[in-house]
Amino acid sequence: MAAHQNDSNSSEISDFLLNCFVTSPSWQLWLSLPLSLLFLLAMGANAILLITIWLEASLHEPMYYLLSLLSLLDIVLCLTVIPKVLAIFWFDLRPISFSACFLQMYIMNSFLGMESCTFMVMAFDRYIAICHPLRYPSIITDQFVVKAVIFIVARNVFLCMPIPILSARLYYCGRNVIENCICANMSVSRLSCDDVTLNRLYQFAGGWTLLGSDLILIFLSYILILRAVLKLKAEGAVAKALSTCGSHFILILFFSTILLVFVLTHVVKRKVSPDVPILLNVLHHVIPASLNPIVYGVRTQEIKQGIQRLLKKGW
Repeated sequence: MAAHQNDSNSSEISDFLLNCFVTSPSWQLWLSLPLSLLFLLAMGANAILLITIWLEASLHEPMYYLLSLLSLLDIVLCLTVIPKVLAIFWFDLRPISFSACFLQMYIMNSFLGMESCTFMVMAFDRYIAICHPLRYPSIITDQFVVKAVIFIVARNVFLCMPIPILSARLYYCGRNVIENCICANMSVSRLSCDDVTLNRLYQFAGGWTLLGSDLILIFLSYILILRAVLKLKAEGAVAKALSTCGSHFILILFFSTILLVFVLTHVVKRKVSPDVPILLNVLHHVIPASLNPIVYGVRTQEIKQGIQRLLKKGW
């Protein structure tokens, strides 16, 4: 962090205060219960999914390994954001230290990027399964999953690292109230007395480069899948193929829709209450995480059967 020792008009601050809903403080009251339930659902459902895939030998396949990675990312994102938000709602524990704030910022940016990249790899998996079924066992292997996980982690760990570093190097001289429930990059950076142009540029370029490229490749994969499916002439083949990748597409579409709405509310923020982007930012860390395992569990017969077998063993 830059040190301005000779600045007599300001004093360096030691922590931040998270101020969730500035114009609509009553939102905290009615949002706390559904947010708590969504958090418990996300943690419980993802934990059950991870345990099922781990214990069921029949699920030790590349597609389910990718699903395990998605569940793990969802758990980390929820634990990084939601407990602190609930502590603010219930106990007004708004202070957050510099180190905790910048750590949260880093985890949020890197793990959201990992989740987007995981969706991209899963879309590629479905593309090979539908469009090149005979080559699927030779392309989508355990080694492929290992290489994909290394790429997912390395890409986002290193490319997202400058975001908290650029924010931490700024000088925070007076204002310490973050008008957000979480330590979002620009919500924090705008409190500093320094120029934040570089922070804005890197956030914009990095976000659109990582998430934008993932979304383009995801939709390209599903366009190719749809084209291949429509050419199938065997009875029931179209319905079966669409069912195979339908759950994937639903979740990806939901993930990208929330992100798009969040971006649009920032673009037209003068016409939208400032609390709306804050609400979307919080929900984006818990709703997809709670829906992912449910949709896969309901629509994937193998996972449903694996959970049923585990429950029988438990009883």
